[in-house]
Amino acid sequence: MSFWIPIAFAQEAQPAAQPAAPGIFAQLLPLFFIIIIFYFLLIRPQQQRQKSQQELWNSLKKGDQVVTAGGIHGTVVQVKDNEVVLEVAKDVRMTFSKTAIASKK
Repeated sequence: MSFWIPIAFAQEAQPAAQPAAPGIFAQLLPLFFIIIIFYFLLIRPQQQRQKSQQELWNSLKKGDQVVTAGGIHGTVVQVKDNEVVLEVAKDVRMTFSKTAIASKK
């Protein structure tokens, strides 16, 4: 009977059943969610702000009350291609780049 014991131990043990690996879609799903969150929280609001600022710069006309990025208040006297002339006090005119205009009053 001792002849059969070594044969029994010689048989290979069956490996434990491993859970199936998730598919590629399941692995990439969290990455897609992160990209979507970044788009709606960071990218889209910045694009909207940039679009509204561009519309502001394009709509500048003579007589508009504006505030520059530096906080200078003035009235638009002349609009050129990329420049705006502001009157900040009586007979005091300053030339600014259009991109320096932060808002209209």
